[in-house]
Amino acid sequence: MTMPNLAGSLIAASAAVILLLGLIHLLYTFRGHKLYPRDAELEARLRDVSPVITRQTTMWKAWVGFNASHSFGAIFFGVVYGYLSLAHGELLFGSPFLLSVGLLLLLGYAFLGKRYWFSVPFRGIVVATVLFVAGLVAHVA
Repeated sequence: MTMPNLAGSLIAASAAVILLLGLIHLLYTFRGHKLYPRDAELEARLRDVSPVITRQTTMWKAWVGFNASHSFGAIFFGVVYGYLSLAHGELLFGSPFLLSVGLLLLLGYAFLGKRYWFSVPFRGIVVATVLFVAGLVAHVA
């Protein structure tokens, strides 16, 4: 186990942002109505209609499941990259694969956030990406 340096702390901060976004998203998935459609009739239809792929679920159940699994992915990233950056920096920074996968995931989230989501998660993802890149730069400096 190593003490985190600047690079590790920046990656940990990046991971913390994504972890927080994932936890908030999971909370909103199962509590309150923030992820519900504003149109009550649309919600009722989503609860009744199945996707083409199967009649074993409804579009509403799929929506909830997709939101929860999306949250799990963000939480997983935050926990794993936060842990590696703080407790096993040599492993993380010694692996171009892990660093590339982390950066690609953040860039993918940034693309999705800009294209399909709204400003709050997009801005959080941009902050996390900048912190991650800063951690990479600090590591090579």
